[in-house]
Amino acid sequence: MARVDFADRAALVTGGSRGLGLLVAEELARRGCRVAVCARNGAELAFAERRLGRLTTRRAALECDLSVPGAGRAVAAEAAERLGRPLDLLVNNAGVIQVGPLPALVGDDFRSSWDVMVAAPVELVLAVLPGMRERGAGSVVNIASIGGPVPAPHLLPYVTAKAALAAFSRGLRVELAGTGVRVTTVVPGLMRTGSHRAARFSGRAPLEYSWFGPAASLPLLSMDAGRAARRIVRAAERGRPELVLTPAAKLAVRLEGWPRRRSGRCWARRAGCCRGRAGWRSTTCRARRRPGAPDGWCRC
Repeated sequence: MARVDFADRAALVTGGSRGLGLLVAEELARRGCRVAVCARNGAELAFAERRLGRLTTRRAALECDLSVPGAGRAVAAEAAERLGRPLDLLVNNAGVIQVGPLPALVGDDFRSSWDVMVAAPVELVLAVLPGMRERGAGSVVNIASIGGPVPAPHLLPYVTAKAALAAFSRGLRVELAGTGVRVTTVVPGLMRTGSHRAARFSGRAPLEYSWFGPAASLPLLSMDAGRAARRIVRAAERGRPELVLTPAAKLAVRLEGWPRRRSGRCWARRAGCCRGRAGWRSTTCRARRRPGAPDGWCRC
């Protein structure tokens, strides 16, 4: 797949006032891209705009609450207007982290996560997609999480929304095949972005912070956010379908998928186990049914 040059293109990075989002925006600016960032916190946005101003004059910092229906469509239109051209790149990075055991969580915790990390990206994609398809070019980057395929404890609203975002992103790529619009799903592990300082804690908050804070900041467990941002931008340039960040995340994805692959093969062999022979009932099957296993399972 041909590499895309983002010079003089227009990009919108959600959740771009700090952390990974701001670093991705800066990396795009270094490549000559016109960059707009959006977030809820006006003070953080002002800080982000000053940082981007050191790299480019073609930038915009837009205050918006993506959990509000219609805000995504509005901010996409405003970003295109401020940058002086239609959006060529959308980076769905905005997120909220709610840490706490299930008994301490309420429905609003799940709704907030869903609105920001699923509903808003869908709305933004639907807003920019018609123009991208008409031009036959465009890029969408969705920042999911290793917590989607491999859920961590006490992060249920977050991992639920991130799993849904990853599914949407992968399905979107299939739907847009052949249109010229590229979709990249990013699956990061822990990164040193300072996200633990912005997380919301429920239940025994000091205890929850005592494990979540160090896990998100220790060099041996987490990845430098600047390096992650560079890899994300390179993946978008090359149109990579998926990018898994950090060795720990790659290992977790492989280990998580192994039982499904094994069980899928075993179920498939029920009708023709071992090189097309009869199922596990056959005396020619070298694996045969595992004692006590459900119908259709074998050792294969």
